Parts: sequence; structure tokens; C-alpha cells
Amino acid sequence: MFTQQKLRPLFVQVDPRDTVAIIVNQGGLPAGTEFDSGLTLLEDVPEAHKVALVDIAADAPILRYGSVIGYAKCAIPRGSWVHEERMRLPVAPSLDNLPLATATPPTMSPLEGYTFQGFLNDDGSVGTKNILGITTTVQCVAATVDFAVKRIKSELLPHYPNVDDVVALTHNYGCGVAIDAPGAEIPIRTLRNISLNPNLGGAPMVVSLGCEKLQPVRLLPSNTLPILAADPYIVRMQDEQFHSFGEIVNAIMQLAEKRLAQLNARQRVTRPASDLIVGLQCGGSDAFSGVTANPAVGYASDLLVRAGATVMFSEVTEVRDGIHLLTARAANQQVALDLIREMAWYDDYLDRGGVDRSANPSPGNKKGGLTNIVEKALGAIAKSGASAIAGVSGPGERVTTKGLIFAATPASDFICGTLQLAASMNMHVFTTGRGTPYGLAMVPVIKVASRSSLADRWPDLIDLDAGSIATGNATIEQVGTQLFHLILEVASGRKQTWTDRWGLHNDFALFNPSPVT
Repeated sequence: MFTQQKLRPLFVQVDPRDTVAIIVNQGGLPAGTEFDSGLTLLEDVPEAHKVALVDIAADAPILRYGSVIGYAKCAIPRGSWVHEERMRLPVAPSLDNLPLATATPPTMSPLEGYTFQGFLNDDGSVGTKNILGITTTVQCVAATVDFAVKRIKSELLPHYPNVDDVVALTHNYGCGVAIDAPGAEIPIRTLRNISLNPNLGGAPMVVSLGCEKLQPVRLLPSNTLPILAADPYIVRMQDEQFHSFGEIVNAIMQLAEKRLAQLNARQRVTRPASDLIVGLQCGGSDAFSGVTANPAVGYASDLLVRAGATVMFSEVTEVRDGIHLLTARAANQQVALDLIREMAWYDDYLDRGGVDRSANPSPGNKKGGLTNIVEKALGAIAKSGASAIAGVSGPGERVTTKGLIFAATPASDFICGTLQLAASMNMHVFTTGRGTPYGLAMVPVIKVASRSSLADRWPDLIDLDAGSIATGNATIEQVGTQLFHLILEVASGRKQTWTDRWGLHNDFALFNPSPVT
């Protein structure tokens, strides 16, 4: 279980009030280990797991991040391992009588002069990639579109060097669903807004079957973009003009070539950092995530907000237990009420499914030292930095407000990423402690490791190591500043992320809370 370490025994205590701390040393530490503080371990404690800093009485609160993360099921002596079987989950904070914009942070000084090289769109948005996206209305056409995309990439794309990629926007929606039911607007507007993502250059095209419930005019009405009113943008497979599969594929390729020509005329131009729309997410988190990677991302988030950019944090379940901290930080009372609205909606959604927030975290999160969702949420919120929360958007809605935004999504990595794309994300930052090959084709994904051991094991999957914060070899400010500059480099196309280098691009995953018929 334990390995020889050059590092002296170390633990991280986040807040002076905390009654637990996490073990830093790789492989954990054995019973009998003495720390500089005088603390002695009474039993083996794995890496990233919690040790009691004081004697904790039965039913007494257990504090981390200066907040109650649980209650002791039994007496826990100082130096003991504090794990799931010794802790009881607290009740979720009530959504009634929350502080509404009572601790709004002051506006930080502007950060001027930072730019990146991006693709300017007709609507004023800016892409960090130049991609042809082929939207589908229904799963029935997915295989045909995938077939056509392979040919487009091999036969057409090499002739258009300014176009980065061709992406099929395939999904499992469109028919066999209660398309007018409450909640159905979420997957529909998600697909619509993904088609309008800045990295697709305002040149969408749609492949339809013909008989599906989600008709193209409903997905992308002609008034959505000027180009849709002026040019044909749909290939409908059931149209009688097509007499073979080959003719259908050729029609897709002909429309794709027209769009490729439009996109190829675009060049990167210098744009202010304020044109960035950065989505933040964590996946495969561990107990280090909330003290290394996420705070460093939070520092970078504040720098981006100061530069005028839009920064989105998400994952309702993974902020729910810290909602009182977020509503207090809201820019005004309406933003605070909007936060409460999204929490209440999701509480009801989980209740209808017969579960609650305790279904999160995952087994891997727990193995990485995260005992429960309260502890996970307090660490996840660190990604949001210290800026005032300027706005709230619902699942699949486009974000148009500058500053720090809460974009409501489930905690699922793939669904969250899909919804952030719909919100107009053009850059993605993803923190991980356990490790994941997660990636998206439409935006660059910067992977930040919470532990140096992960960064060392996966040097060709991790873009930035934040683990040095835990060992004292770097500060949150240093790693956060490094990330800020890395974001600008990647957004400019001057540096490639590992997920893009390997082509690790996960499928879209729609959030559909409405019934399937």
C-alpha cells in the first residue's frame, strides 16, 4: 500500500477551523507516522484521505473548508482515518431564507491588453477553432452522416486548409419522444444552440430523415441565422429526388463543400480576451481537486473575468450543498433567485426519479478521498474563484452575459460538456484527480491534474500539473496564472491540447428530462 517517499510526511488543512486534513504523500502513510505539528497517525491513511486533527466526539460535526461536511457516527480519536463508514451525511441546505447578494464581491480591477488569435463570426462571436458542423435531427441518420463525414474528411477537407475539422452532431434524440412534453425544450434548444456554437462559424447544415418529430424548421428556424434564410441548408434523406444511398451521400458532400468554401475564407485575427467563453468542469475528482486544481482554475477564472471574458461553472449537484455561499456572492438579488430556481428544479427532478444528491459521488471519487457530496461540492465551487456571479442560465440556453456565469447542468461529464457547448463555450478547462481521457471535438479541452503523481503517470494526457501546490513547490496564484496564459495560447491555435493531439473526442450526450414514448 505504501511507497518510500522523499517527501516528509505532509497533510493539507484548508481552513484553521477544520477538524480534518488530507494526506499529501503519494501512496499514503502508515500508522505511527509523525508530522511536524506533532500529530501521529493511529492507523494507515491512504493518500488524499482524511485524518482527524482533533478528537471528534460521536455526533460532532466534521469540518473541512471551514464547513460541516458530515457528522461522526462514532467517536474518532485524533490521528485516525476519517472515512465514509465513520461519517453521516448532513441534510442539504434549505432553499428558503438563503442570503441574497449579501456578500457580493467588489469588482476587481480590469486586466487590459490580453488578446488571442480567433475566428470572428458575423454575429460578433469568436471561434477558437474553425469547424464544419453537420447537424442531425434524429438518430436514424447518424450512421449515414458518419459515413459521409469520413468521405468529407478524406476527399474534401484537404482542399480547405483553413478548416480545422468536420464534426457530425449526432445524438439519440428526435423521434420516439414526447416532443411537446414539459422538459422537451431542453434537448431541442441544446441541439439548436450547439449548431450555433462560435467554433462552427455560423455556417450550419442539417441532415434530416423526413418523418421524424424534430423537424429541421423546429430545430433551426430560418430566422435563426441570416444564412439559413438565404441558402438551402437541409439534406432530407426521404425526399423523392434521391434514388440511392449514393445520391444521398453525394448531396451531403455537395452541401458540405459549399460550407467548407465559406469557412475556408476565414483567417485568425487578433481579438481581445473578452471574446473568450470558457467552460469549467471537473471529473474523476479526488480530495486534492478542491485544494490544488480547482483553486488554481478559480484564480485563472478571476483573471479571465477581469479581462472581460465569460466564464461558466456548472454541475448543479456539485454546487447544491454550497448554495448558501453562491447566493451570497450573486451580483444582485435576481441572480441569487435565479440560482435558487435552478437548484429547486433539480431537486424536483431527482425526487421524481426516486433519488437524491447522495447518489453522487462515484466509487472513484470515494477512493480518491471524497467521502460525500458535501465535501465534493465545497471543493468543486473553488473553480468559480472569487468573482461576483453575474448571471445564471438554464440547461441548453446560450450565455450572452459577460463575467462569471452559473450555467445549470447535471454533473455527468458528457452531459455537462454538451450543455456548455450549447451555451456557446469556445474553450474548456477540465480538472481531474483520478484521471480521464475525456475530450470534445468542437473546443480545445485543457486538462489540469490535481496530483503530480497523475501528471507524471499520464504526461501525454495532462496539460497542466497543479499537484505542486499541495507539496508547496508552487502557489495557487502561480499555477492559476500559468493556466490563464495557457488558455490564451491554446485559444490562438499556437499550442495543442493532448486530447486534440490524440483525437480523443467523446460523443454528445443530451440531457432529456422528458418522457420517451
